[in-house]
Amino acid sequence: MSDTGDETVGANPPLAPWLQTQLRTLLAQRGHAWLLSGPSGLGQFDLALALARARLCEQATADGACGVCGSCHAVAVHTHADLCMLMPETLSLGLGWPLDEKRQEKIDKKEVKPSKQITVDAAREAVSFTQFTRSRGTTKVVLVYPAERMNTITANTLLKTLEEPPGAVQFILATEAAHQLLPTIRSRCQGHTMHWPSHEEALAWLSEQAPGEGKAAARPAPADLLTLLAAAGGRPADALDRLRAGPSSASAQQWQALPKAMARGDVSVLSDMAPAQAVDALQKLCHDVLAVKAGAQPRFFNASDLPGGKAGGPGFMALGAWAKGLAAAARSVEHPYNPGLMLETLASRARQALAAK
Repeated sequence: MSDTGDETVGANPPLAPWLQTQLRTLLAQRGHAWLLSGPSGLGQFDLALALARARLCEQATADGACGVCGSCHAVAVHTHADLCMLMPETLSLGLGWPLDEKRQEKIDKKEVKPSKQITVDAAREAVSFTQFTRSRGTTKVVLVYPAERMNTITANTLLKTLEEPPGAVQFILATEAAHQLLPTIRSRCQGHTMHWPSHEEALAWLSEQAPGEGKAAARPAPADLLTLLAAAGGRPADALDRLRAGPSSASAQQWQALPKAMARGDVSVLSDMAPAQAVDALQKLCHDVLAVKAGAQPRFFNASDLPGGKAGGPGFMALGAWAKGLAAAARSVEHPYNPGLMLETLASRARQALAAK
């Protein structure tokens, strides 16, 4: 569901069915600021961009943008003068959206690193953008994603314009962590909670999007898709990222092997993961072991793949301490001193927690 910047020029990229339904609902309503919120992997960015594209389209329908007009073409090639993409520089570069020329030059010369946050300078430029005369059509759009990447100063820079935008300006904010936004930002937007697809919808879409489409021999096995969708917590876009990272069978087998490998302290199963991915995987493992211990069903793993069980395995105190340690690791995982050593430490602590009584 991700917009990677490589869509066919002028085309209107098809949305997943559950996103198309939400787009129709949003287009039938009016408002100058929307906040699309929900956990990762549900398509916030795709829905936000489709909504922006439809608002700017010269021949929009109740289903969205036409995909063939000059406005749709300009959005597709990332040059629409009435669309401001307010994103972290790292994400803009990854998705192919242009940066300010001077900033891009500094990044190219290695004078500065691309920011992982939405900068206050970028927010000021967005405010200036809203004050310019429209170049075409009847509206201008500011798309902010992920909105939680605004710090307090950046958010406050947008606040007055967000409350009373000049002329026909629309804001579309999308976030995977609405609780991190300032209450004043949330209160100035109409909220839309992202819908979860049904299990059947997610599996069907994942099968269609999986690498190797059209080559029957290369298509992922249904069992592998089930495993990877469970590993992503039912979030189809996150599951697709796992599929694109490597062969589906290898990814599924690695996920199934993770619990018992951690019980042995075998760090090799984490070797292909970045520290942030490893912490996320271990948090899911800790969650499922706790769930089974409490008599509930696991969410991310098959019960048969988990060490211990309701009667055996680690005790609640050990699992609680492990969960607390993983939460602390998650707060600093973006800047590990030594990624390899961090993975070894994570594996060692997992073995200790899973062996404790």
